[in-house]
Amino acid sequence: MGKKVLMIVSEYGYWGEELLGPLELFDAAGYSVEFATPKGKRPVALPPSMDATYYDPPLGKSVTSEEVAAKVRELDKSPRLDKPHNISQLMPERPYVCLPTYLRELEGYNKALDKARSGWLAGYAAVLIVGGSGPIVDLANNQRVHDIVLSFVRDSKPVGAECYGVTCLAFAREWENRKSIIWGKHVTGHCKEYDYKDGTGFMGTDLNMGPPPYPLEYILRDATGPDGAYIGNFGKEESVIVDYPFVTGRSNNDSYPTGRLMVEVLERGLKRYGW
Repeated sequence: MGKKVLMIVSEYGYWGEELLGPLELFDAAGYSVEFATPKGKRPVALPPSMDATYYDPPLGKSVTSEEVAAKVRELDKSPRLDKPHNISQLMPERPYVCLPTYLRELEGYNKALDKARSGWLAGYAAVLIVGGSGPIVDLANNQRVHDIVLSFVRDSKPVGAECYGVTCLAFAREWENRKSIIWGKHVTGHCKEYDYKDGTGFMGTDLNMGPPPYPLEYILRDATGPDGAYIGNFGKEESVIVDYPFVTGRSNNDSYPTGRLMVEVLERGLKRYGW
C-alpha cells in the first residue's frame, strides 16, 4: 500500500484548521495527499476560519489562533488546492429504479463501482472527509461520496471524518439493509451545544440557514445504535474517537489530534482510542 491519502472537501466551504491540521500531520509523516471535491471545483476556506478575531458564539471565544489563521490564508491561496479530483467523473451514479433499462443500468453501476475500488481508489491508504458547514450541502447526502467511504470500509482501510463531515458516515449505508456503517461503532462529531443559533453560512451563496439544518449529534446517536455510542466530550477541549476503521473528530480544536491519530492508525495499527 502506497503512502497516499485522499482528502474529500466540500465546494461550499471548509473550516480552515480542519483541513490544515490533518494535512500538516500527513505531510510530516511522509504521506502524499490528494484532494477531491464533488464536481472538481476548487475548495475555498470559510472566512471565519481565516480570522483570528472571529468570535464563535456558542463557545464564547475566538477559536482560531493567529498562527493557524495565517497558515490557512496561505494554503487557501496556494496552488496545492487548484486541481482536485472530480468525484462526479470518477464515481458512478446509482440509476433510478423507474428507468426502463434499470437492470442493465444497475449492472453497469456495480461494474463501475468495482472498477473504481480496484482502480483509482486502491492506491490510497486512507480517506479523510474535511469538516465545516460546506459538507451539509454537498457531502452529507452525496451517494458518490458514500460509495467511496463504503469502498474503504470493505477494504478495511481507515476512514476519517471531522465535524459535519461525520454525517457522511451516518448516511453511508449498504443498499440491501440500509443500516449505517457506524451502527455499533463509537464516534464523535459536532455536539448540540456547539451549534449556531444563527449564521450558518456557505461559500458561493448568501444563504443564512440560521441554525444548522440538522442536529448532527442526534443523527449520530441514532446511527450508532444501542451497541455503539456518540461521544461528544462536551466540556473537554479535545474529542477524537478511534473505533477502527473510523477516526472521527468533533470540531476545529480536534483537527490536529485527528491528523495525529490517523497517522497512528496508519503507522502503528491503532484500533481504539477515546472510549
